Amino acid sequence: MDTKILHVEDNPDDVLLTAMAFRKAGVPTRLEVATDGDKAIAILTNCPAASLPACVLLDIKLPSVSGLEVLAWMRKQPHLERLPVIMLTSSLLPSDINQAYDVGANSYLAKPANLESLIELAKIIDLYWLRTNIAPVATAP
Repeated sequence: MDTKILHVEDNPDDVLLTAMAFRKAGVPTRLEVATDGDKAIAILTNCPAASLPACVLLDIKLPSVSGLEVLAWMRKQPHLERLPVIMLTSSLLPSDINQAYDVGANSYLAKPANLESLIELAKIIDLYWLRTNIAPVATAP
């Protein structure tokens, strides 16, 4: 069965390129897309614990609710507080990087400038976050 990743991104070109990169990298994953922070929160709120995504790729600059606000909200939800979140953004501002880690990001990656680099990044995400990393174990409340 394919692994599910929640990709929170408002730029349709970036959504398309990311999906293409994962496909070309041969990563057996299903990207579920939320185009703004409110939609990401709705998806995660309504997602049963047994079918949570393996990780979240989260942009910072989003309409409605920013990626940093989504991340802060996630870290306050008992069923989401340990869900791996990879910031995938074009912002290289030190304040954004530091705030992302302060709020609970697990990783911070700059969006690559071209498809070939994005394919390589998809392979790295697959190798580390989907195959190598040991995910937290769900515990009963």
